[in-house]
Amino acid sequence: MPEIGATLRDARMRAHIDVSEIEAKTKIRAKYLRALENEEWGLLPGPTFVKSFLRTYAEALGLDGKALVEEYRVNYEGLNEAALEPIVAGSQRARPRGSGGGRSPAGPSRRYIAAVTVVAALIVLLIVLLITGGGSSKPGSAGSSTTTGPAAHKHATRQSPRASGGTAARPAFVALSLQASAAVYVCLIGDNGRRLIPGTELLAGSSTPTYRARRFEVTLGNSSVTMFVDGRARAVPPSAQAIGYSITKANGRRPLPPGQLPTCR
Repeated sequence: MPEIGATLRDARMRAHIDVSEIEAKTKIRAKYLRALENEEWGLLPGPTFVKSFLRTYAEALGLDGKALVEEYRVNYEGLNEAALEPIVAGSQRARPRGSGGGRSPAGPSRRYIAAVTVVAALIVLLIVLLITGGGSSKPGSAGSSTTTGPAAHKHATRQSPRASGGTAARPAFVALSLQASAAVYVCLIGDNGRRLIPGTELLAGSSTPTYRARRFEVTLGNSSVTMFVDGRARAVPPSAQAIGYSITKANGRRPLPPGQLPTCR
């Protein structure tokens, strides 16, 4: 989802500012500004420049540059070298190469053992399939377990609900909390129309508990709030009117049209 780029573009267009004006104000080349709005990170010199340009551009539009940089870092910045370092037992890491007693012979690695186990399991499964499938290869044979008619349809339906239009998996829960930087009106609706925040005003510096539901609908009186969706900060772009979002695990945060904003009346 183009959350970062859409936030920048919407804020600029709402303020009726051209990219050339931002270029003159921030001294950032227009092609880099457009790359930020389109989330084309590969067109920028590197992650350090991306974060610096992103913070400068956001602050020039009156947005929370720190929040957008944090969102970029969480979603797009790769793991550092420490996170990619293989795990080594503490006794082996602490032992110097030149210590006495010599090196003990290395046994099979865990990956090797796991790979051998998987291959063995696949071989056993293949043998079982060959044995069970061979006895019913000929229709009408003595050992055949082929079933026809309504009973066969019922059996197939029970084994393969997806093929017969069975019930799909229920959507997963999504976590949501809010933190106000200034006074802001909030109406938060959870599953089955439950009013989690029934149209009250959050004061500056206050935070809500973390709510969990399969779907949220929220109305915000202004943009003085940071949304944390599954623990990730989401800035709210400035708006001259109330702002509404629909939030699910599958689709993330989606803006609601003005006529579809939930009310807590």
